[in-house]
Amino acid sequence: MNNGTVRLTIAGAIASVVFDRPAARNAMTWTMYQELGAICDRVRNEPAVRVMCLQGAGGEAFVAGTDIEQFKAFRDGQAGVDYERSIDEAMGRLEGLPVPTVAVIEGWAVGGGLAIATACDIRIATPSARMGVPIAKTLGNCLSMGSLARLVAAFGRPRVQRMLIAAEILTAEDALACGYLAQVVAADAIDATASSLCQRLATLAPVTQAVSKEGLRRLLLQNLPEVQDLIRRTYGSEDFREGVQAFSEKRPPVWHGR
Repeated sequence: MNNGTVRLTIAGAIASVVFDRPAARNAMTWTMYQELGAICDRVRNEPAVRVMCLQGAGGEAFVAGTDIEQFKAFRDGQAGVDYERSIDEAMGRLEGLPVPTVAVIEGWAVGGGLAIATACDIRIATPSARMGVPIAKTLGNCLSMGSLARLVAAFGRPRVQRMLIAAEILTAEDALACGYLAQVVAADAIDATASSLCQRLATLAPVTQAVSKEGLRRLLLQNLPEVQDLIRRTYGSEDFREGVQAFSEKRPPVWHGR
């Protein structure tokens, strides 16, 4: 499996991050999650950086989830608990950055990719953008409470219910209408628009930005209930193993409810 990479370049006040695995629609591998975490740590300690911009390579996807082949190694529900905890840690490092973060979404932002975009402060997209968490159709897994809280805060509960329970995929227009996206821009103008937005953000008061971000983060994550039992049940189920196997065999899964 091509592990892909997450690339960082810094030009003046702007840090640019690219998820670079276009042959797999930038689906995240464990290596890529680790690289994203390391990039967040570096940016946090770069005083000259005022904004971080995240984008997928290839134009077909921002990030099309976590690479499902990796889930074949899961043997029980505890592996799912450990995985969701690692995702929460990675999203926490991104969300906890003191500088504004901008997600530039072209094509698919689903599953883990939607989690990454949602952990960013501002999102812009092209008309081709598609967003969702279609795990009820594909893998049969579940989300952590932190991921659920971020999605509900960003989209509202009714839309998140439809995304999770009915595997609904949102268009760019849907996401713009509910405020998830700040702007929808033609594909040939997205890079210039992102650059202009980042340049403007870099001129604003950094202390105000940092404390506002942290205050919102604390408000979002305060008093989250414990859900390890739900995660353990899901990742330990026969249906989860069937979802992984069906994906590998390129066939629809057959759910049994156990």
